[in-house]
Amino acid sequence: MDYSLVCEAVRDLVKETAAFIEREKKKQNNLDIEVKGRQNYVTSVDKNSERRLVKGLHGIIPEAGFIAEEGTATEKKERFNWIIDPIDGTTNFIHGLPPYAISVALMEHNEIVVGVIYELGMHECFYAWKGSPAYLNGLEIRVSMTRKVNDALIATGFPYTNFKFLESFMETLTYFMENSHGLRRLGSAATDIAYTACGRFDGFYEYGLSPWDVAAGILILQQAGGKVSDFTGGTDYLFGGEIVAANGSVFDEFQHVVKKFMKG
Repeated sequence: MDYSLVCEAVRDLVKETAAFIEREKKKQNNLDIEVKGRQNYVTSVDKNSERRLVKGLHGIIPEAGFIAEEGTATEKKERFNWIIDPIDGTTNFIHGLPPYAISVALMEHNEIVVGVIYELGMHECFYAWKGSPAYLNGLEIRVSMTRKVNDALIATGFPYTNFKFLESFMETLTYFMENSHGLRRLGSAATDIAYTACGRFDGFYEYGLSPWDVAAGILILQQAGGKVSDFTGGTDYLFGGEIVAANGSVFDEFQHVVKKFMKG
């Protein structure tokens, strides 16, 4: 399979879906907001955007299955599966606050082979495919060259349903406040990873995540020269609910700090 052609087709579809979301954004009074759980929302735009993506992606690879946040398509297949988040950062979207992003990844067996993230606030499309560089709006991107946590700008996300590790997580915030250039919480994990891939952030960590939050970003980051793991330094970062992502130079120190507090 030619992954570059698949990626091109996905980019076209994602941009069409982004245009739909932007049109719907102008109808803020008609979002039909539903509560999925504590601080966890879905709108009619999420669902309709996902349906558009599912239909278009089915046309690109008819035999592929789906792992989709809003559940409009749920049948997994043996070889190919699309992993979709129609709007990563729905709370931001509801409040008219960027960033919020579309995230689409193609998984072949257990490997991510295509990843596309489109951040709507700045109209930025991040993408990569297996064996390619990583790109932002057609220009190649690389992770930062920061070598020490003390010199790093760190991104994270706040838990909104799983508070089991909240005390330990708060300790990480204290540490990075005192021992880095600062912390940022944007509200979209897909965007955080994309920003790490292009060097705006030096590292990102979060727990309580789902595969559609991170799948596309994982590939984009790796193709941009970054590294990714779970909190212990292992490989259970796609379905394991936790992730550490950073440039290759600062990764070991960064991951060690996260592990110390979160798994110590």
